[in-house]
Amino acid sequence: MNILITGATSGIGKQVALDYAAAGHHVVACGRNQESLAALVAQFPNNIAGQQLDVTDVEATQNVLKTYLDLDVVILSAGVCEYVDIETFSTAMFERVYEVNIFGTLRCVEALLPNLRRGAKLVFVGSTARLLPFTRAEAYGSSKAALQYIARSLQVDLADRGIRVQTVSPGFVETPMTDANDFEMPMRVSVEFASKAIRQGIKANRTDITFPRVFGWFLKILSRLPQSWQVAVSKRIA
Repeated sequence: MNILITGATSGIGKQVALDYAAAGHHVVACGRNQESLAALVAQFPNNIAGQQLDVTDVEATQNVLKTYLDLDVVILSAGVCEYVDIETFSTAMFERVYEVNIFGTLRCVEALLPNLRRGAKLVFVGSTARLLPFTRAEAYGSSKAALQYIARSLQVDLADRGIRVQTVSPGFVETPMTDANDFEMPMRVSVEFASKAIRQGIKANRTDITFPRVFGWFLKILSRLPQSWQVAVSKRIA
């Protein structure tokens, strides 16, 4: 398969790129850090092509991605996380998070969608954080909730074109992003675990790939409670 992955220089995106390459697939690994991209290519020179890309650069994202014509799977994994300080509430912080997590992802869709053929898969990497009103997660959680809605609507609108839309909803994964967290992260899993779950879910055509499963089921059950109950549970967790 020909696979394009954004956010491939660290965390989940990097591991997925390595594992697909190790399995013999051809991977276009996209990311901002040229040194990290070169290291990926060095590990699998015949299977990974490095593509420097900053999804916040509107013109470059369009010009770079529109050149890829024969993709079987697109995994949109680039993302950032910042937490709200309620004492210094900042619109600028929301803008930074949305710029990457929402608009950066949509720029990739805009550039790639005209060239995706019937049978291709478009995969959005979201988060289980979208399921509950977690403390300080107003920016990150809402950005992932927006992606989930966008993906589900695209699933409807792209059905006639034969393009499958899938979402990934990870719990806590051991990455540089979560390493910066200053709170307990229950059921945290390795990037190897995450990569295997994602690749298996894509192959099985699962609409939403949630892992670890017990953690995901627990949050999905809580998300069905009345909103006042959800807030009460989140306050206790906080």
